[in-house]
Amino acid sequence: MLNRLLASLFVLASLGVQAQGTVYRCPGPPVLYTDALSAKEAHEKGCRTIEGTPITVLQASKPRPSVAAAAPGVEGARGGEGRIDAGQQRVRDDERRRVLQTELRQAEERLASAQRDFNNGQGERRGDERNYQKYLDRMAELKDNIARYEADVQALKREIAKLP
Repeated sequence: MLNRLLASLFVLASLGVQAQGTVYRCPGPPVLYTDALSAKEAHEKGCRTIEGTPITVLQASKPRPSVAAAAPGVEGARGGEGRIDAGQQRVRDDERRRVLQTELRQAEERLASAQRDFNNGQGERRGDERNYQKYLDRMAELKDNIARYEADVQALKREIAKLP
């Protein structure tokens, strides 16, 4: 449906009707924008004028080629020439493991800091928290952050465990 709409808008743009003539919006699947109808035909089909309304023309992009065809040298590509050697794959795996372990360390540090600040729901009040609700809001935010950081740590551990 979107492709048909884009195609009809493209046709309108190519005909140069953006600033000329009356453009009609006709109902139904798909919605059609056209200037090729007479007023009588448009009325019979239930079309409305969109005169004075700016028309935006979007050109459809070409579909991307598949990953296997676009990236030679990626494991799983068709044919034997697209395979990478075991040494290069080991280097990639080691690099990925190093990056994931660094991210895991940072996530664990964020978690520890948030848990320290939260102090089991009894965190210290700051000087700018004269209003008790501000303190409660900060504690709720810290609790949410702790849950998110724990999920991050677990996800990173799962990813590391998947590596060879």
